[in-house]
Amino acid sequence: MKMTELFRRIAAPAAVVALVSVGIFATRPLSARAPFTPAQLADQEKKLLEVVNHGRDLWHGSRKDMSTNGLACGNCHPDAAASNPQTFPKYQNDMGQVVALRDMINWCITGPLAGKEIDPDGTDMIAMEAYATYLYRGTTITPGLATAQTAPIVAIKSGTGYPRKASGIGYDK
Repeated sequence: MKMTELFRRIAAPAAVVALVSVGIFATRPLSARAPFTPAQLADQEKKLLEVVNHGRDLWHGSRKDMSTNGLACGNCHPDAAASNPQTFPKYQNDMGQVVALRDMINWCITGPLAGKEIDPDGTDMIAMEAYATYLYRGTTITPGLATAQTAPIVAIKSGTGYPRKASGIGYDK
């Protein structure tokens, strides 16, 4: 049998099977359905925002054991400023190793806040990460210097530079 005859007998039927499988000869058009309905997406967003709000409360001092000196994450990082969650995992000089955001959060809690570390796999940690990450959605990751932390530079003439409105929880009363 010649090579061309062998090719015709094997390749042609295989090509037809391939075309049918990708929908060229299919009786109905191939299309993927949307993975979620608008109602499902709205429900997911609602649940996410509930966790983000819990993280905001924790960030501003709602859990008393996270601090023994009257400070909260929000004192140094109002609205998660300069936390740069989009850059983690990264090398952290203070810890001498590459760390995840949750490790940095616990370092701040046990160091500057002089509080009790929270469960790195618990719902409170997920809420803290969700809050910080949610506020940084869409921020470009720039290797090297954490430019999201240092640029643009805004001169502050007086005051804190951050408009404050007490949340009424924790130390932010």
